[in-house]
Amino acid sequence: TSPLPEAQLDRFLMRLSLGHPDRAAERELLMGQSRALEHVQAVLTPELLLALQSQVATLHCSDALIDYVLDLIEASRRSGAGLSTRAAQALLAAARSMALLSDRDYVTVDDVQAVFPAVAEHRLDAGSPTGGGCPLSSALLESVDALR
Repeated sequence: TSPLPEAQLDRFLMRLSLGHPDRAAERELLMGQSRALEHVQAVLTPELLLALQSQVATLHCSDALIDYVLDLIEASRRSGAGLSTRAAQALLAAARSMALLSDRDYVTVDDVQAVFPAVAEHRLDAGSPTGGGCPLSSALLESVDALR
């Protein structure tokens, strides 16, 4: 159970494709066998996760970058898909995380573009699977000029 209310949880949702298990693993699952969780090792402590989340929130986003995010959101609305303000918040949070992973204290257009499909695609297509990549988010990225 998440400590966040459902309304706040939505702003952190991203679509990630993990593919499918191989036949043997899928067979084990269907037969009610599962792999023990004791083999799973934590890579972060709760304290480190909270510290990283606090650090991400401090990363700099220029006015031009915020305008770029707003341009993407507005373009989605003109196309009929209509990304929400919460989607914009999630996009910026994910872009900040990408910048932190790149060891920077500022966010770039490349960070926004790198996370946009994962953050936006399931919102753009109402959650339906897109076997062929991320066509809706790709079209939006191509339609919005990142250079202002």
